[in-house]
Formats: sequence, C-alpha cells, structure tokens
Amino acid sequence: MWNSPADFFAMGGYALYVWSSFGVCAAILLLEPISVRARNKSILRRLKQECLAAQFDNEGSK
Repeated sequence: MWNSPADFFAMGGYALYVWSSFGVCAAILLLEPISVRARNKSILRRLKQECLAAQFDNEGSK
C-alpha cells in the first residue's frame, strides 16, 4: 500500500526498472503498426513494379 503519489512512483525502489519497462513496451506498441504499414507499402510497390515488368516483357515478345 502506498501512502503518497511519490511512494507509488518510487515503486519501492524499483521505479527505474518498472517505468523503463512500461516505456519500452509503449514504444514497441507504437512502433509496430508503423513498421507493418511501411513493410506493406514496400511489398505493394514491389508487386506493382513486377507486374509492370511482366506486362512490358509480354508486349515486347509479340
């Protein structure tokens, strides 16, 4: 039981470990969707390039 907000944030001497763990977790939860979106855009761009290259090859072979 904590007697004050300062005691709560001190976490019984483990504040650095506890709050840095929360910070790292929050950062990962924020960065993961950004990373997935970037990878998705990259894959879609590469697929479009491959489709255009295949169309160009088909038109050139006629």
